[in-house]
Amino acid sequence: MKSRQAFVTALWSVLLAGTLTIAGGATQVGRSAPKLFVAGDSTASVYQPNAKNQQGWAAVLQPFFDPARLEVVDLARGGRSSRTFITEGHWDGLLAQLRAGDFVIIQFGHNDAGALNEEPPGSTRPLRARGTIPGIGNESQEIDNVLTGHHETVYSYGWYVRKMIADVRAKGATPILLTLTRTNTWENGRITCPSDTYRLWTSRTARDQKVAFLDLSRIIADRYQREGANAVKAQFIDDTVHTNLSGAEANARDVVSGLRANRVLPFKGMLSKRGRSVPADRGPPGAGACPALPD
Repeated sequence: MKSRQAFVTALWSVLLAGTLTIAGGATQVGRSAPKLFVAGDSTASVYQPNAKNQQGWAAVLQPFFDPARLEVVDLARGGRSSRTFITEGHWDGLLAQLRAGDFVIIQFGHNDAGALNEEPPGSTRPLRARGTIPGIGNESQEIDNVLTGHHETVYSYGWYVRKMIADVRAKGATPILLTLTRTNTWENGRITCPSDTYRLWTSRTARDQKVAFLDLSRIIADRYQREGANAVKAQFIDDTVHTNLSGAEANARDVVSGLRANRVLPFKGMLSKRGRSVPADRGPPGAGACPALPD
């Protein structure tokens, strides 16, 4: 039984070798090719073969690009917020690999809404101390972190994202902000698209910092609305947030569509044959699933 299980695991590894993006910075192509790093959470993270078939979009992004022209490095980590991605050292690990001419996709928010430190009385949520102060201001709060035992200054979501932007630019690389993947949540036959928190804050930060911006929430929401609830449900595992392999590949195509629509970024010339088959995003339809963002 153990030998069969080992064989199946090895077979999965071979089959996925041509599909999954490089994780953790392992080098598969010459360093002369620029790298596209992804900093994010579980919705973008690499997952090894698992019973739920869970996969994140950045894990399957590489096949859309010619590896001789662009290497995708997925450093997203499940359960991380913009704050804990930095405080746990994942961001420093990314910066250690970053070189001038590289690109960094920054996508956070799913986990930023949690408690800053202790959970409120009566909460049944696990203790994670990963939340950020809502908004994009300069507010801060001093805490003694109940998990690490260390004193910590907690800042706003926007503060952490601005730090990432500044760090990337200091390396001579290009930051790119993405809004969140959409959850499988419907109301009255319409996919939901909350636009007064992280989608709005990411857009405003991109505008204020003059950073490349991809409204992935809107692109995915419009696709979900076209596909319908049953087709969308088939792209998720057993919750409303995390995608299976099919859903991850669909979200990856949406990322490519959005990147192709940006005339400033150079990704059009880095696409593989598969990537070139993805049409550039044309913007929201007349009755889009998401409210328009302010200019």
